[in-house]
Amino acid sequence: MIGFILKRLLYAIPTLIAVSIVAFIIIQLPPGDYLSTLMADLASQGGAVEEGTVAALRERFGLDQPIYVQYWKWVSNIVMYGDFGISFELNRPVTEVIWGRLGFSFLLAILTLCFIWALAIPVGIISAVRQYSITDYSVTFFAFFMLAVPDFLLALVSMYVLSTYFGQSVGGLFSPEFADAPWSLARLWDFAKHVWLPVFVIGIGSFAALVRIMRANLLDELHRPYVTTARAKGMSELELLLRYPVRMALNPLISTLGWILPAVVSGEIIVSVVMSLPTTGPLLLRALLSQDMYLAGSLILLISVLTVIGTIISDILLAIADPRIRLQ
Repeated sequence: MIGFILKRLLYAIPTLIAVSIVAFIIIQLPPGDYLSTLMADLASQGGAVEEGTVAALRERFGLDQPIYVQYWKWVSNIVMYGDFGISFELNRPVTEVIWGRLGFSFLLAILTLCFIWALAIPVGIISAVRQYSITDYSVTFFAFFMLAVPDFLLALVSMYVLSTYFGQSVGGLFSPEFADAPWSLARLWDFAKHVWLPVFVIGIGSFAALVRIMRANLLDELHRPYVTTARAKGMSELELLLRYPVRMALNPLISTLGWILPAVVSGEIIVSVVMSLPTTGPLLLRALLSQDMYLAGSLILLISVLTVIGTIISDILLAIADPRIRLQ
């Protein structure tokens, strides 16, 4: 088992290197750079920057160097010193900018994953066991409907309904009086009253997808010969269902963790902007618009790391659930 995990970790290293290169190139694809964007904004407002000042800033930020030199300086500083560079727009270290928001992003992702898995598995089982029933058709309709509704639209509608008809405070993860307060039981309770809505909005699309996957996997297993044999031996339906078909149907579901984890984080970006959440989503959008390459590249790299982590976790869970996978 240890050898299996080490092999997966070794595979992750070249993957992260390739992802960091692609991410850095994509950020550089739009014409110009941060200073070009800054000068265009100043020009639109009637201001101007002297050419000497622009040249000095370009040299200071290293924007006058080839892209491969900029990439090497960025990656080498990350590996050697844990330095992700300086945010051009905010003029602060990237680690300092994202550190406060990163915790909320991870917490929101974990809570959303728990919500998705806790509901998708039992709902998918019920839908498969009662195939072509009213319950199955209702679940199928709801799943397809939720897959079709954009996250930001669901966020807007939910906030309007809760605010207008239920008088609930919406937007953000805290009420104004708790936004900058130290952690306490009162602040934790206020967080719990606010966090359920973004968890629902971000997770509902992935929940609907996992319900369909669980239903399809379980239907494939329910008609296998080993199920008929177990039923002939007098095993109860509930014990048979949970002991054999559900266990086998979970394998493909576990493998989806590799894309669900980054999907939750990337799906959180627009929702965070709409709901004013103090996460990394609005930061990434702002960095991309202003071509703040070190901040944007670092956030994209972190999302890519989540993809790799999700894949490794799913591989480990699959190896635990099915020992045959360790031999592959």
